[in-house]
Amino acid sequence: MQAVHEAGPGLAAVHAAIARYYTDMVQTHGATPHGVDWTCVPTQELRFVQLLKLCDFTVPFSLNDLGCGYGALLAFLAKRHRGSKVDYLGVDLSSAMVAQARELWAKRRRTEFVVGHASPRSADYSLASGIFNVRLDQSAARWTRFIASTLERLHATSRRGFAVNFMAPLPRGVTGTSELYRAPLGLWRRYCEQTLGAKVEVITGYGMREYTLLVRPI
Repeated sequence: MQAVHEAGPGLAAVHAAIARYYTDMVQTHGATPHGVDWTCVPTQELRFVQLLKLCDFTVPFSLNDLGCGYGALLAFLAKRHRGSKVDYLGVDLSSAMVAQARELWAKRRRTEFVVGHASPRSADYSLASGIFNVRLDQSAARWTRFIASTLERLHATSRRGFAVNFMAPLPRGVTGTSELYRAPLGLWRRYCEQTLGAKVEVITGYGMREYTLLVRPI
C-alpha cells in the first residue's frame, strides 16, 4: 500500500458524506454518545482509556482530537486526569458538531475547535476515536484511501505519536452490518510501520471486538 500525500479527487465526497451523517446524528440526539453514534458513556470512555495510553500526563502537552464530535474527550479528561495541562484542539467534519462543542466548552482554557478533515496545527499527540467505523455507502477502495490519507496526516501533525482504533473482523460465519468497516489487525499496523515508518503498539483484550493502535515516530 503506497502513501497518500493529499486528499485528492474523491475524498472530498467522502468527507462531505461523513459530515452529513454526523450532522444528522447530533441534530437528532444532541450532545450525547448517541449523537456521535456510540451506544453509551461506559464504552465511549473505555475507548478513551486505551487511546490516552499514548500520552504522558506527567508533563503538559498539546493534543489534537480528530473527529472530536461535541468534545466528549474533554469531559473524560476532566474526570480522569483532573489537573493535567492539555492544550486541546478538536477537529470535526461536521460544523454542527463543532458548534455544539464550542458552546459546551466555551469556558475551558487552552481549548479550540475547528471544522475540517485534518488538524491545521502540529501537536505532541493526536487521537481519533471511531472515525473509521461507519463506512456508509462508500466503496472499499475509496474508504481505504480515506483511511490511508487520514493516517498520513495524523502522522505528519503528531510530534510524539497518534492513536486510533478499528473494529475487528467478526467470527467466521457471523454476518454484520455492511455499512460498518472492520479490518484485520495486521492491515493498518503494517501500513503505519512500513509506509509511515513508525513504531506501533497494539492494544487488545479490553472487552470489545476492536483494537487500538498507538503509533509513535521512530
